[in-house]
Amino acid sequence: MRIISGEFKGRVLASVPDGLVRPVTDRVKSTIFNMLQNRLALHGADVLDLFAGSGSLGFEALSRGARNVVFVELHSHVIQSIKKNIMLLKCDERCEVLQSEGLSYLQFCKEQFDLIFADPPYAFGQTHELPDLIFQKNLLRKGGFLIIEHTKLLELKPPEQSVLVVTKEFGQTRVSFLTHQVP
Repeated sequence: MRIISGEFKGRVLASVPDGLVRPVTDRVKSTIFNMLQNRLALHGADVLDLFAGSGSLGFEALSRGARNVVFVELHSHVIQSIKKNIMLLKCDERCEVLQSEGLSYLQFCKEQFDLIFADPPYAFGQTHELPDLIFQKNLLRKGGFLIIEHTKLLELKPPEQSVLVVTKEFGQTRVSFLTHQVP
């Protein structure tokens, strides 16, 4: 895994040593950030990398100018990889790493973000609940984006107060972009 663009361009990230994490491919990551380029200014953005895994999406956002990233991951040995990458990139003042299950974190979160990445395991049976909870709790700022990577077998239904802007498919993977509905 490598950083595609920005401040840390070309840097190779440490990966998780077992099969627990399904890393975002460079192709998917490149498509996500190309689509964001004309939709959201990353410079100064507050980012949440939920079900962070290796943290690849959060680190790419930092490289492209995000102010800070909150990485939320459940597994302690995966968190160690995120922390190793934070040290490698020397960006600790812009990162917060929390050990928590994704839905649990959202239930208690009081912050707002400009960009939320959610990349739960495909076997996670509650992926469809993520948009509802995020929009109900007003965790995404107006004009921000929620980007969920999920199996293409799952049809996400956007909550009433949101709109599904676009979806992209890559093999068995679907990436869904949601934002606030404009009144």
